[in-house]
Amino acid sequence: MTNHHEKSNAVAVPPRGWMLLLAIGPGLVWCGEYIGTGEVILSTRSGAIFGVAILWVPVMAIFTKFWIGLAGAHYTVTTGEGMIDMLSRAPGPRNWVIWPVFIGQICSGMISTSAVASAAGAFAHYLIPGVPSAVFAALSALMVIFVVWSGLFGPLKQIMSLLVLAIIAGTVAVAWTTWPGFGAVLGGVFGFHLPQTPAWALDPGASASPWQEIMPLLGWAAGGFASQVWYTYWVIGAGYGMTGGRGYGKPLDEAELAALGEEELKRIGGWRRAVTVDAVSAVILGILVTMAFMIAGAGVLGPKQLKPDGAEVAFQLSNIFSEQWGQVGAFLFIIAGLAAMISTMMGQFAGWPRLLADCTRLLFPVSQRWEWKQQFQAFLLLIGISNMLILFFQGHQPVLLVKTGAVLDGLLLTPIQAAVVGWVLYRVMPRYFREELRHLVRPNPIIGVGLAAAFVLFGFVCVFKLGDYL
Repeated sequence: MTNHHEKSNAVAVPPRGWMLLLAIGPGLVWCGEYIGTGEVILSTRSGAIFGVAILWVPVMAIFTKFWIGLAGAHYTVTTGEGMIDMLSRAPGPRNWVIWPVFIGQICSGMISTSAVASAAGAFAHYLIPGVPSAVFAALSALMVIFVVWSGLFGPLKQIMSLLVLAIIAGTVAVAWTTWPGFGAVLGGVFGFHLPQTPAWALDPGASASPWQEIMPLLGWAAGGFASQVWYTYWVIGAGYGMTGGRGYGKPLDEAELAALGEEELKRIGGWRRAVTVDAVSAVILGILVTMAFMIAGAGVLGPKQLKPDGAEVAFQLSNIFSEQWGQVGAFLFIIAGLAAMISTMMGQFAGWPRLLADCTRLLFPVSQRWEWKQQFQAFLLLIGISNMLILFFQGHQPVLLVKTGAVLDGLLLTPIQAAVVGWVLYRVMPRYFREELRHLVRPNPIIGVGLAAAFVLFGFVCVFKLGDYL
């Protein structure tokens, strides 16, 4: 039996049949990274405020962003380079897309990592009330930075994964016991209802527009702009298709791609099927988990008119488990919730420096004097230092930071990302291969339809609804 890691020329033999399930991995990392603040805080909070009436919001966001991640993964296994290099191949002035990405993602990286660290601090403060949450936030960020710098992910990641599974399993159980009925759930998913924010949930002087809650949920359901980029990095790390043995921070090799024969391109097609299975598993899990958190918030926090917010966010969220299992349940929720925040932070601190290092390589060629690892570490330090500063001034407002990070990272660049990814995938990528074989690498038209849907949805929100949030 042929092992799927065996090499033939440039492309490893892809998995087939049931072996495709063994190739699932990058999608679980992708999913695990965004099952954190977006689900534990934003989905639960939205469920508490609106009930299940807006289930369509995270479902639509996850489903449309899935096509961006899938398109990027198809491109990466076909060419060997990640999404930032892909975006640099947009038509027009050189690197015109990379400049706003670089500037926007520096800001997003600073605020979003601070948001998750602040949330982690709020959870830890619940366990040890005598220590300010900002101190715990800084300590959790420093711990994650050390882990990412040293590369010692293994043991900590395994422990965090088990605890994240615990909060997911517990939330699913709560959602089941507070199940509002299939009619209500289906109505929430397909009804596209837009209820007004109830009076009890309004902050002093705040607008009653539901978009103030919906936009952050749209932004971080399935992660933001960066999460779709990171998915291509996790694919590179797994060595699928043309990424085998290449490592990070390298553009595609045009001569190598042009020399590929029919058998090798068919193997690349097999790897595209593998990442499709991988991405589909992630989107199904993400939708189910997000719905569970929203239903649990609607069933437990909504009747109490309890909107998770401020420094008490962890205590308020713990009601989801304490309602069913008392103080033991509350303690378990806090421990597992803290693990979810730390797990998300590990994905963020591993992903954003990679993204920014790729941008720097493209925008400032002189930076290539330094090794890619040195650039990665420099950005890790930059984000870490900015993280500490933001936590010092705003560490007591985790929900505000989470919502701000969600809008910055998840909305503003997503329409451009969808449009450029689609153009490069369909118009640019096939040109790197021999003309008579290009039909073997052309993407399925349905991916283009999904990318168009993402562009329309997030473009509409950015153009017409951003003012309602601000």
